[in-house]
Amino acid sequence: MSTTDGDMGVVVRTSARATIPLIGIFGAYVVAHGHLTPGGGFQGGATIAGAGILFLLAFGLEEMKKHFNKNLYSALEGIGGLAFLGAAMLGISVAFFYNTLWHSGPFFNGNPGTLFSAGYLPIMNLAVGLKVFTGLVSAMAGLALYRRWRG
Repeated sequence: MSTTDGDMGVVVRTSARATIPLIGIFGAYVVAHGHLTPGGGFQGGATIAGAGILFLLAFGLEEMKKHFNKNLYSALEGIGGLAFLGAAMLGISVAFFYNTLWHSGPFFNGNPGTLFSAGYLPIMNLAVGLKVFTGLVSAMAGLALYRRWRG
């Protein structure tokens, strides 16, 4: 296959196959540990979206069309937004965004500095990460689908 038909080549595709899962795992780590380390839902979601963008660049638009379901991504983005707002509403009897699960919930009340020590902040990080990931990948897919240039 020549490079004139949009093919990035064997080296780029092989490198992408090796690095896309690693980028996704690192992004999931950033989302999960966002309340303990620098990072969080937005940064982790953008990192995971980088894996999707790398897939688009390495394998091309036609391969992306086979794996990209805009209805699924739209639904997941909505679920991420609703989960974020739902978590924010949990403490509405005290204040908006009041962390009601911290030291009173059955699951997220561990010792400070541990993964399960922040109440519903990890839930909010997951929701934001999902929304950012799906939004950025959808935006890039939309830009690639409706581009006006040829090259």
